[in-house]
Amino acid sequence: MKFLPLITEEEIKKRVAELSVEIKNDFAGKEPVFVGILNGCFPFLADLIRHLDINCNIDFMRLRSYGASTETTGVVEITAELQRSIVGRDVIVVEDIVDTGLTMAYIMENLKTRRPDNIKICVLLDKPARRLVDIKLDYVGFTIPDKFVVGYGLDYEERYRNLPFITVYEDEKPL
Repeated sequence: MKFLPLITEEEIKKRVAELSVEIKNDFAGKEPVFVGILNGCFPFLADLIRHLDINCNIDFMRLRSYGASTETTGVVEITAELQRSIVGRDVIVVEDIVDTGLTMAYIMENLKTRRPDNIKICVLLDKPARRLVDIKLDYVGFTIPDKFVVGYGLDYEERYRNLPFITVYEDEKPL
């Protein structure tokens, strides 16, 4: 099987380092809680925090909205909950991709009820062509076209997360 990267491993590494500098500057002297949205965020979040030299905490949520499809179901379900309180904390939600914005809007509404001081969104990939909900993204790695992508944490039926780059997935055969 041949893979043609849409975003190369080198481009990802460079952009993740740049994002970490932005976050470090914005949160200097603070101790934010990074809330990773599993499963897709884990390579991105791991690489991002390795570049930070600020104190931080990490927690995770797991949500489901895709099932075994390349299209969102539109229904968001929390399947794993945060393990710590975020009351009065600075929170940075880390997600692999935002397309329709439905999942992220759900996450933001849910987290706001927990009374954090501040919530920011850090996303590796932004796909604005599919946006159904207006959502403010604070830190964006890359803006991509309306294509289904896999690699660097993103999957199709739990496959291809291990690719060190991002590639377009078409006709059930990644390029």
